[in-house]
Amino acid sequence: MKISRSTGYALVAVGYIAQYYKEGAVLASRVSKQYNIPLEYLLKILQQLVRANVLRSKRGPRGGFFLARPAENVTLLEIIEAVDGPMFSHLQLAEQTNNEPFSLKMEKVCQQATEKVREIFAAAKLGDTLAG
Repeated sequence: MKISRSTGYALVAVGYIAQYYKEGAVLASRVSKQYNIPLEYLLKILQQLVRANVLRSKRGPRGGFFLARPAENVTLLEIIEAVDGPMFSHLQLAEQTNNEPFSLKMEKVCQQATEKVREIFAAAKLGDTLAG
């Protein structure tokens, strides 16, 4: 399994916003500078998180980004899928091999592994990662 750079940036940004949003809106430029993430790239990622209802954004002088709901109610899976789309196995081994028995078994193992990973990320709450 490979987590994309975009997803890594999303996880870092949401974690940072979760730590500091009680002080007010968190500016994307602050996150960008703190972690050396290109600002335009980060803004696109943050907008994906807004569309997925992980974050809220506010325009204006007191604008920036907030969590859309408490960190205890946000899963890492939501953050990952907001950026990279649904997590599922893309393999079509059975189709490629005309349903060879080995490929059916391999495909089943890959699907089970993907389901386990989804379960782990779904159980991991943003709030739990913030607890010191």
